[in-house]
Amino acid sequence: MQENGHVNISQAHQGFPWKSVIGLILSLALTILALSFAVYLSLPATVTLTIIVVFAILQALIQLFMFMHLSEATVPWIQNVGIIFGVFTAFAVVGGSIWIMWFTL
Repeated sequence: MQENGHVNISQAHQGFPWKSVIGLILSLALTILALSFAVYLSLPATVTLTIIVVFAILQALIQLFMFMHLSEATVPWIQNVGIIFGVFTAFAVVGGSIWIMWFTL
């Protein structure tokens, strides 16, 4: 059998997925916090947007390490290509959405 770091691959998928559950709870908590800051507090728009962006970056990091297994690569360049593609896709979606909203208003 192949070895993945120090964990045997046949043993890597046994047991309850605590890492995924913790990642889900943290992601939900950050989403609820961002929503609470935006809806229930009357802060200036720049402060609210800054808080939302910080929570979004934290949530992206949590998802990279908890769900996408960023630190568990056997071939690191494949993960680099995946991350670059993900960043490109995120910028394309956000940039395209802003572009469409800008020209439709």
